[in-house]
Amino acid sequence: MLTPHDELLGHQLATTFDHVAQSDLRWVERIVMYGFDKSGDINVMTGLARYPNRNVTDAYAMVTRRDGTTKVVRMSTELNPQTDPLGSYSVGPFTYSIEEPLRAVRATLAPNVQGLSFDLRLQGRFDAYEQTPAFHRSRGRVSEDARRFYQNGELSGWLDIDGERIEIDPERWWFGRDHSWGVRNGPGGGSLPEGTEMQPSEIPDGVLYYMGIFEFDDELVHFAQRETSTGERWQFEGEVLYPFDSGKSAGTIIDVEHDLRFRDELRVISGGTFTVLRGDRTTSKIEVTPLCDFWPGLAGYMEFNGYASGYWRGTDFVDGFTVDATDLEVVRPVSFLSETLCEVRMDGKVGHGLVEMVFMGAYPRYGYMGW
Repeated sequence: MLTPHDELLGHQLATTFDHVAQSDLRWVERIVMYGFDKSGDINVMTGLARYPNRNVTDAYAMVTRRDGTTKVVRMSTELNPQTDPLGSYSVGPFTYSIEEPLRAVRATLAPNVQGLSFDLRLQGRFDAYEQTPAFHRSRGRVSEDARRFYQNGELSGWLDIDGERIEIDPERWWFGRDHSWGVRNGPGGGSLPEGTEMQPSEIPDGVLYYMGIFEFDDELVHFAQRETSTGERWQFEGEVLYPFDSGKSAGTIIDVEHDLRFRDELRVISGGTFTVLRGDRTTSKIEVTPLCDFWPGLAGYMEFNGYASGYWRGTDFVDGFTVDATDLEVVRPVSFLSETLCEVRMDGKVGHGLVEMVFMGAYPRYGYMGW
């Protein structure tokens, strides 16, 4: 079926843009925008996902206050027919639009019965940059084949929470986005049960995955690493980027060491350091001080209240709720993936950023001996 995107000179298959080249139900394309007031008083996560092999597209918006009050709106509908104009994607009251490719994007949530609306525009300050390709097999089956790019920049616009309007001060906010596509496994990939006839998944002794995106006035430091329970690295990426107007080319990070502390009640960082080795062999130590958290699982990255991203919920689904994210009974079931927004210090400079983490099973170095 023809869609507006078939007007583009971007075809890579002898078919139309309404479907992908494989039938794997896990195939997803997702955009995410996230950030916070540097005081830690409030943070935002919002985005949209498309599941062409399930005929589902869904979106979400989540705002978390310093005291843990978290308001969530979730929306889902049928993916086809796709009639959005080029560069614009809507699900119910939510719209994501590309105003300038690889430079400026905008997310809006129209007023709705859930009491949350916004208009958020992200203007890139650094180039968009690619993730190292992630391709992994498990016993002959592809468990992951995904790509992604990230970008940080300046946020403008406003939030309205139950009638309280909050104007965005670009000087006070840290904000970024990512755009991913492909096959992923587990929460965030929207995996569905595949029946009792499938061989059970492999369960490792332990997994530590972490990502850091740390922005300073003159540079952006990004890295991500996946480790086994013994600390052996099995995927890594690292970049250093400079503002558009600097004229400097991007650099590389070739290694990262960590010395972290964790909270008593959850495997979420309470502080610590990352030491990065750059491609020019210079070393920098980054001190991390958490300011606030947000939990993607509440918004659909995991099943919560009978809903998860990628599940079919009909053609006009919208719901919402407010929870206390300081309540462990609420957070623990979705704590598989944590997002911690931080103040960071490096080489005498102060910046802000995000630590994303999945930490499960044994990891003796930090005192965890099992699940």
